[in-house]
Amino acid sequence: MTERLALPSRRRFVQGLTLSGIAVGFGLDAPAATTAAPAPQVAELAGTDFDLAIGTLPVNLTGTRRTATVVNGSLPAPVLRWREGDTVTLRVRNTLSTTSSIHWHGLIVPADMDGVPGLSFMGIAPGETYAYRFKVNQSGTYWYHSHSRFQEQTGLYGAIVIEPREQRTRVDRDHVVLLSDWSDADPEGLFATLKKQGDYFNFGKPTVGDFLRDARTQGLGGALAERHMWNRMRMNPSDLADISACAYTYLMNGASPASNWTGLFSPGEKVRLRFINGSSMTFFDVRIPGLKMRVVAADGQEVEPVTVDEFRIGNAETFDVVVEPDADRAYTIFAQSMDRSGYARGTLAPRAGMLAEVPPLDPRPLLTMRDMMGTMDHAAMPGMDHPNMDHRAMPGMKGMEGGCGGMAMSAATPSLEMGPTVDMLVSTTRTDLDDPGVGLRGNGRRVLTYADLHTPGAPISGAPQREIELHLTGHMERYIWSFDGKKFSDAQPIRLSHGEQVRITLINDTMMTHPIHLHGMWSELETPQGAFQVRKHTIVVQPAQRLSYRVSADALGSWAYHCHLLYHMEAGMFRVVEVR
Repeated sequence: MTERLALPSRRRFVQGLTLSGIAVGFGLDAPAATTAAPAPQVAELAGTDFDLAIGTLPVNLTGTRRTATVVNGSLPAPVLRWREGDTVTLRVRNTLSTTSSIHWHGLIVPADMDGVPGLSFMGIAPGETYAYRFKVNQSGTYWYHSHSRFQEQTGLYGAIVIEPREQRTRVDRDHVVLLSDWSDADPEGLFATLKKQGDYFNFGKPTVGDFLRDARTQGLGGALAERHMWNRMRMNPSDLADISACAYTYLMNGASPASNWTGLFSPGEKVRLRFINGSSMTFFDVRIPGLKMRVVAADGQEVEPVTVDEFRIGNAETFDVVVEPDADRAYTIFAQSMDRSGYARGTLAPRAGMLAEVPPLDPRPLLTMRDMMGTMDHAAMPGMDHPNMDHRAMPGMKGMEGGCGGMAMSAATPSLEMGPTVDMLVSTTRTDLDDPGVGLRGNGRRVLTYADLHTPGAPISGAPQREIELHLTGHMERYIWSFDGKKFSDAQPIRLSHGEQVRITLINDTMMTHPIHLHGMWSELETPQGAFQVRKHTIVVQPAQRLSYRVSADALGSWAYHCHLLYHMEAGMFRVVEVR
């Protein structure tokens, strides 16, 4: 029997989402209002010399008192403001009873400054201080977080803002918007539960009511065939997030939806919003009803401006947008989780205490055959769209009768097979960069895609001398995640020669969307034709998608390479890249 976690009751959960009688949670009315107590602002530190102390702090974000892991007594950690070209020194003292660390996410620093215990650094032992010192050779929006077990989940994360030598995008006001997910449950307990039952927190599984609705729209035969298909694959079309709002409260700059973080503006100003996804396990879809957003930077790097209504931000990604509110009114910053189980929210307003209407959550999306089989020609698959479809006739669908119960459409790599660490393989992948992803397609809003992002100028990397192909693999029932079917504990390092130009191709053989982060070097995304698209430090790969990016191996040392879904990384989707 699966051990049950002490998750929040509905009453406690609603308390965590309400203030002054204003409901902003599941299935509750969310009327417009005019006043509310403002959330406290996040501390900021600026300069070149910093003293940071990692410790604990009692917090109450949901109506229940818990302990957070914090920096200088702040949740989130203080915003660090630097200048491009300066050399910064950060003395980090660990007051915890266990080893800790800080990784400067997206910063190009020497290996012993990167902050990943066990690689070029042993971690910061209890009671000790580690001095990070490096030159800041870039500008933009970044963040920092612990790379020690689940400390990031319990609050050890903060924003970094680096002012450029020459300011290109002129704004009147500048706000950091750091999104995260908080749980009252012990993250070790969350992880143990996932290992026992990978879909434990998925409360959106198809119900009898859903079946009856599908039967009305598709006919009884079509509804039965669809359920039969998913059951035979032992998969679930609602498997979008491993942990949902039943265990999470979503925060904006450390404030719950009820606390309502507020950023001020004067009508007519240009306001820069620096969005950072500092969550452990949550993709957010962000919009500001009533305002267009002009995206001007991605992962700290300037991009050719593009105007959108909404964007999806994966774990560890950052997007800078400029908005121009011209009315004397409040606007809601709305960031709903990809599985639509909950949201973070804040307010842009001319005066503190103002509120705007909170939009309802979008309908819960479901994965489709596009997410399962990429670009496979459905017309070539007998009965795919027919009420009486027989999936035994679908070419390449092996491994679906007993065994591991997954889906394989001919092994995509000769050495990669179904087994105890792989429950699904997709050989016919898709390479589209213009797909916003499940839940955002055709929603009536202009949604950002990777095809919209263009880094001006030439790439850093040169013509690839070698190509490395890696499959993102997993086994949901056993909650094992890996590259090429090998957990970190069973895998050899990826070895690069110093100065080598490499193309890395990722193929997602799972139903989940993965944000993949390579430390120490930039990842320069290519178009399907091999042209330079955008420079990033974290690349999001959708289900059944194949993406390629170039890397210039110009950083000596041992570097972490992993999925930035924290529990996926801890469950095995991690490699070491050695540059020698």
